Amino acid sequence: MPQQILIVEDEPNTAEMLASYFQIQGYEVTVCGWGKEALDFVQHTLPDLIILDIRLPDIDGYEICRRLRSHRRTSQVPILFLTEKRERIDRLAGLELGAVDYVTKPFDIQELRLRVRNVLRRAQMQSVMHPITELPFASLVEDHLNQLLGEKGWAMTALAIDGLEAFADAYGFVARDDVLRAVALIVRHVAEEEGGKETFVGQLDDATFFAVTGPQEAGRIQERLTTRLQEALALFYPREDWEAMQKAKKTSIPRLSVRMGTLSAGSYPSAGKLRESVYRSLRPVI
Repeated sequence: MPQQILIVEDEPNTAEMLASYFQIQGYEVTVCGWGKEALDFVQHTLPDLIILDIRLPDIDGYEICRRLRSHRRTSQVPILFLTEKRERIDRLAGLELGAVDYVTKPFDIQELRLRVRNVLRRAQMQSVMHPITELPFASLVEDHLNQLLGEKGWAMTALAIDGLEAFADAYGFVARDDVLRAVALIVRHVAEEEGGKETFVGQLDDATFFAVTGPQEAGRIQERLTTRLQEALALFYPREDWEAMQKAKKTSIPRLSVRMGTLSAGSYPSAGKLRESVYRSLRPVI
């Protein structure tokens, strides 16, 4: 999957040039010309890097950086400032807010490419824990999946939360993050109670969790998770919305649902094939 860059730049020619250039380099690129547009975008899509102009029509880049750093979901996204401001005090202001690099206009596109590459490499090496749930994620999970390929006597219980995008549209990304943290806590507690403190619990993606135990624990974990999540769903909604959902099968209120599945040690030639098998195993339970 290509890494995603969000370019926040209000000058159309510069934005188009950057987007075209980085797309040719193999990145997935999104362009926003306004600060509010960028803040709305990161509510539902977390980029791997943000190239951020400081002078924007509505919200300046410093304030955007400040807001991103103040929320747990976006606090670790690398930000590279791209600006005409050249004074030392301006660079220090950006770096103090948590930007990882600062490039002034006019810039050398080859130098910018290398800076982007280096920032993304450093971020990839550091991104081993999910920024919201603090569960193992990305390369750490990939390493564990590769380790499982050569082992026997294990089982994996996987769980996916569906409907999070619509839920975030209705209640905001803070409420969405609260759901992810609560689900992560439930999965961790149930898995550790059944499989012990050394049980590996991680995330395949933003909304898919898994726990690796022995085969004898997997069934009990799935049963307990189903019960716990049925109880927890009501707590994620405002009371009046939850009651309305129970009374009517059809409603405009976004419904969260859960799929679960289990896998046992078997013939998986690669971590990618094991990951695919996990996704195929998921079936609706709530």
